[in-house]
Amino acid sequence: MEIFLIRALQLIMALSLLVLIHEFGHFLFARIFKVRVEKFYLFFDWKFSLFKWKPKNSDTEYGIGWVPLGGYCKIAGMIDESMDTEQMKKPAQEWEYRSKPAWQRLLIIVGGVMFNLILAVFIYSMVLFTWGEYYVDLHKMDNGFEFNETAKNIGFQDGDKIIKFDGVEAHELYLDKVRGTNIFRSVCDANEVSVLRNGKEVAVSIPDTLGLLNMNKGGQFMRMRNVPVVDSVAMGSIAQTAGLQSGDSILSIDGDRITSWSHIAAALDRIGKEKKESFNIEVMREEPVILTAYTTGNDTLQLGVYSKPNDYPLVHNEYGFLASFPAGVSFGLDVLRGYVSDFQYVFTAEGAQSVGMFASIGSLFPAEWDWHEFWLMCAFLSIILAFMNILPIPALDGGHALFLIAEMITGKQPSDKFLERAQMVGMLIILGLFVLAMYNDLMKFVF
Repeated sequence: MEIFLIRALQLIMALSLLVLIHEFGHFLFARIFKVRVEKFYLFFDWKFSLFKWKPKNSDTEYGIGWVPLGGYCKIAGMIDESMDTEQMKKPAQEWEYRSKPAWQRLLIIVGGVMFNLILAVFIYSMVLFTWGEYYVDLHKMDNGFEFNETAKNIGFQDGDKIIKFDGVEAHELYLDKVRGTNIFRSVCDANEVSVLRNGKEVAVSIPDTLGLLNMNKGGQFMRMRNVPVVDSVAMGSIAQTAGLQSGDSILSIDGDRITSWSHIAAALDRIGKEKKESFNIEVMREEPVILTAYTTGNDTLQLGVYSKPNDYPLVHNEYGFLASFPAGVSFGLDVLRGYVSDFQYVFTAEGAQSVGMFASIGSLFPAEWDWHEFWLMCAFLSIILAFMNILPIPALDGGHALFLIAEMITGKQPSDKFLERAQMVGMLIILGLFVLAMYNDLMKFVF
């Protein structure tokens, strides 16, 4: 319950910030061009609102709705999610959106997306200024990676050190959630990956069929190959009854040589299938020690030890205040490119299953409060919000922008009836995506 509350609070805080910034982008450009904003709301106020306030001599009502599905900025003279068609039947006024030139209306529409991108870059810049960034140098990973069966079928082997993508030197393996997947994307995008294997450079050809959605079938495609050193032992576990201690290096299990944590799982799986009642564990303390472990008759065995964190030396880049801004721009562009590249998978059967709503988004946040991870996730979601809103779907900012660009090219403004119908179609598409996302969340987190 505590983890749920921590993640829920982070999700509410992040979405509230992102929605307010997005709607403020629309609001600001509307006011710059002297367009009246009738409502500025966080969340939707269907039937009633939790809070509302209209300053004296102001045309705008500010408030908080009760339906937490975003927010809106109701701009006079515009067909939007409010579907206020009665206003559109009246003569156009100079302070209405529809009375302004197309280029001004375009800036009002894309203002939200612009502000989400600006917010993401600003957050990334401040994160780099405050904490810097950490990564592992791929060339210094002496134990290399361990790979799943998909990777091994391509040609990778446990212990390979990745050093080049299509002949270009690779060094950074980022540890944060946002850019931590970059190495998987780099493998998918490459025609050839060079690895260092037993002191020799070996080329591994990457098939065109390898994609982010299928590369992790059968376990994570690759992960850092850390020496199996025990950090702590679970109470009542096989490890505790056998006498394993913090600091023990596991050398072998039941005669199987152990050089990575995946080897431990494979050895235990074999022992379980053979239904052995006991087995030996060889560990290194000051000298090799043989311990006896008992299986308690279970087919599925877990040793009950926790690993020490990454034992590779970390590279820490620090940034001054001014230097953090170009680094933040680079960070944001890197994340945006990755997300745009991954978006193609949404149109596959596997990708459709990955579409999620609040539960899926909330699970991205850390289980313990961590400001560094929180702000990184806020920036990431801000980029997602910007990209999703600029898609050319009616009812989204991108749909409105598409019609405005067409108007600027042809010189003809679409009729109100056409815009109303387009808005309805867009809202049905969004509703369908919403139902799909909620269904996926229910199947993933409830059933």
